[in-house]
Amino acid sequence: MIVLFGKIKDYKKIKNKVEVEFENKKVNIVVINDYIVNVFVPMKDANYNSYAIENDNVNKMKFEVINKEKKIIVKTEQISAHIYDNCKIDFYNKNNQIICKDYRGKREPFIRRTDNAIVEEEGQKLTKDIKKQPVEIMKENFGDEKFYGLGDKTGHLNKKNYRYEMWNTDDPTPHVESFETLYKTIPFLITLRDQFSYGLFFDNTYRSFFDMGKENTNYFYYGAEGGDINYYFIYGPEVKNVIKNYNKLTGTTPLPQLWTLGHQQSRFSYDSEKRVREIAEKFREKEIPCDAIHLDIDYMDGYRIFTWDKKKFPNLKKLVNELHEDGFKVVTIIDPGIKKDSGYKIFNDCLENGYYITDKDGIPYVNEVWPGECIYPDFTNSECRNWWGNNHNNLINLGIDGIWNDMNEPASFNGPLPDNVKFKNGGKPILHKEAHNIYGHLMSKSTYKGLKAITGKRPFVITRACYAGSQKYSTVWTGDNQSLWEHLRMSLPMLMNLGISGFSFSGTDIGGFGFDTTPELLTRWYQANLFAPLYRNHSSQGTRDQEPWAFDNKTEKIIKKFIDLRYQLIPYIYDLIKESEDSGLPVIRPLFLQYQDDQNTYNLNDQYLVGENILMAPVVSQGEKNKKVYLPDDEWIDYWTGEEYNSKQFIIKNAPIDIVPMYIKKGSIIPNYKKQNFIGENQIDNIILDIYPGNGEYMHYQDDGETFNYKDGEYNLYKFVQKEYLDRFELDLVVEYQKYEKVYKKTTLIFNSLNINKIEVNGKEVEYTFKKNSVFLALNSIKEEKIVFYK
Repeated sequence: MIVLFGKIKDYKKIKNKVEVEFENKKVNIVVINDYIVNVFVPMKDANYNSYAIENDNVNKMKFEVINKEKKIIVKTEQISAHIYDNCKIDFYNKNNQIICKDYRGKREPFIRRTDNAIVEEEGQKLTKDIKKQPVEIMKENFGDEKFYGLGDKTGHLNKKNYRYEMWNTDDPTPHVESFETLYKTIPFLITLRDQFSYGLFFDNTYRSFFDMGKENTNYFYYGAEGGDINYYFIYGPEVKNVIKNYNKLTGTTPLPQLWTLGHQQSRFSYDSEKRVREIAEKFREKEIPCDAIHLDIDYMDGYRIFTWDKKKFPNLKKLVNELHEDGFKVVTIIDPGIKKDSGYKIFNDCLENGYYITDKDGIPYVNEVWPGECIYPDFTNSECRNWWGNNHNNLINLGIDGIWNDMNEPASFNGPLPDNVKFKNGGKPILHKEAHNIYGHLMSKSTYKGLKAITGKRPFVITRACYAGSQKYSTVWTGDNQSLWEHLRMSLPMLMNLGISGFSFSGTDIGGFGFDTTPELLTRWYQANLFAPLYRNHSSQGTRDQEPWAFDNKTEKIIKKFIDLRYQLIPYIYDLIKESEDSGLPVIRPLFLQYQDDQNTYNLNDQYLVGENILMAPVVSQGEKNKKVYLPDDEWIDYWTGEEYNSKQFIIKNAPIDIVPMYIKKGSIIPNYKKQNFIGENQIDNIILDIYPGNGEYMHYQDDGETFNYKDGEYNLYKFVQKEYLDRFELDLVVEYQKYEKVYKKTTLIFNSLNINKIEVNGKEVEYTFKKNSVFLALNSIKEEKIVFYK
């Protein structure tokens, strides 16, 4: 039943909370900070504990409560919530402009004219209206809204007129624009209007629904099958500020180990020691950089998790050690299903300790996954989570470097898990209908904490299913895509929306998981995902090989060119991941994030920014050799030719198969490393600064790339500032902070201009060389140095 709140009767202010009493219900308005207000109506649990928000983010602060006729106003320095009868709430900014308004009308879906029986007999799948939900919130559409976020849902970047269902789903059929469910539940929606932006985080783990004007253009809607009305209104006005504040609530992506940003190779499956060695040897023989090889389910003994097949892998520890010696890390898959087998220790331990989910009668719930009949661990039980994390010790003792969590929606082969399956939930039992969307989240949390306790290193955890806040524990990929051009095209808006939804460390299966890739598609995929933090090639059983050398020499050479480029730019990506940890801003960014007032950026599905300095416009259509590129409000330099372009224009870039359109913002300083076959192959003692003349500055971060010592201050910060004058360019290299012992011993400057006739370092003229279109200058170190390039 929809709650009828009735008229306002009274209110109480208790610290940061305003408790508004209506005739039929109490509503809590909690002020988190000047930009964030939480609206909470306890319809199920007055003491709800969020799975996404794990820290107390409420700041002690001043705000006003104004009791006016027919409404109560809760006012901070930036926003005010106007609360009316029947719990209608409107949000205004400090200039008294309406930002977001509750819709006062009824839900009125458009008419669907069809004879269901006849159409369904033909086999068509019909779209049906979202039925009324126990929890519903409707917001008025003003007409200027653009909608973003919600993680990696299919379709375009702008979600206006789309709708989605939040129910983590393993669907192996080719994902298309009409898909309403996928593997993840990230109920965070960003609304961009003409003058400002705001976010709505609907923290409800039940099956929920988002409709951005599809059923009626007068309103947008979100609702759930149970739980509480519990949403956070997050004001910008800049989209960047919305993202930063959302990440303050749910947590930021932590800094990973440096090697995890390298190229990774996977397949379902490299199913024997012999095949793994073949793959590793081929990479090193061909000098194609690669940092990790992934082992899918066939490395296990009968798909029993935390075991390995001693026939296929007779000495896994020896294999892993030898791969380490050759520069490879090893990542193994772990699924949640525990094989029902009385001779299997993991099964027995889970059973004996009661770490399993149960049916409605308290009996261990059984379904089928890869091993056959399985029981499922109850990750809502903290003791189970600790046990699960500790089980990774066996794999870590073998030298395994990372864990890949899959099938954790949770997937099941013998029908979906019933809604009434029971979870302990720390003594407050819940049913599967409430636990389903957090199952993968809690599995990743268990894995992360287990690896951290065992190794002391930054854990590398990949997950397919997750909930809001999972970014604190794992990287993600977009799931089982296909080797289709449409899936390559869709990977870009998916990665951009994941990034602004908190998941900065993300990627796709390069080349496509299912179906058969082609030389052109694989090449364009490596180019398009060049800056995706998770850079993994993965494919399925029964598909053709798609390692970089799987086709012809030309394809191999071009793919190697871009993997080499990826490794050159690792320090830039690492800097952006550090920025993600500090601020929540993603590595891969939609253009509107930087150019919010530029309407040309609102629907750009096939371009993205890498931080603020690099613009990518990948080719994502078969046979395309020329790419239409939009250059926003800055001056841009073609990475390949050095050609300069003015801002706010569309250009046509010639893009043969060996070129991806790539532009550097004028005034940028991009750190590079020398090419390596794997990260750590050589001691990085030389930082290469790729300088694009103009006005700009850049902060470069350096640490050991592995431990948590940086949390104790063991890192270095370098600030690079360049300024342009009529007769010269000045570059200042400044060591801002230095507590990490392995400082750079050399600095190479690549100044991308030939219009130079003299260079001085700290007032002394020095020698330099010309190469192609650039000036090269070698320095012994980074100190407090001023370099002047005279025109």
